[in-house]
Amino acid sequence: MKNIKIEIKWALIFVGMMMVWMVFEKAMGWHDDKIADHATMTNLVAIPSIAIYVFALLDKRKNFYHGVISYYQGFMSGLGITLIVAILSPLSQYIISEFITPDYFTNIINYAVDQGEMTREDAESYFNLKSYIIQSVAGALIMGIATSAVVAVLVKKKVKVD
Repeated sequence: MKNIKIEIKWALIFVGMMMVWMVFEKAMGWHDDKIADHATMTNLVAIPSIAIYVFALLDKRKNFYHGVISYYQGFMSGLGITLIVAILSPLSQYIISEFITPDYFTNIINYAVDQGEMTREDAESYFNLKSYIIQSVAGALIMGIATSAVVAVLVKKKVKVD
């Protein structure tokens, strides 16, 4: 357990950030009045997401590996964070959908139908809790693995030879 303490901490920070981000999106109107902007603006969450992985791997390098970390160690640490986030994704998606933004699915279904992008049946089958839980798990895995691979390159550090 001690080996993954840092990963658990940063995965919880990541999930917390996602909750705060959803409150932010809702406050910005991207889940209702300005829903047309949602598809574009939601991508901004990549900035704090990547920053959390950077801080997490720097934390792992400093406090577990004593200032030295290989690409493999960094990637595996990032993968640990990713797996924990993916495991927590169904619960976090439920909390988001039921408590933070309960009208989102209705709003996005109506928007997609009104814009002629989807039929009501197609929109209802895509924009629902079950679909979003699946998407959140898959997204956490795909984006987490990719982010871990890149960030591990940035934080790797070899032993200094005098």
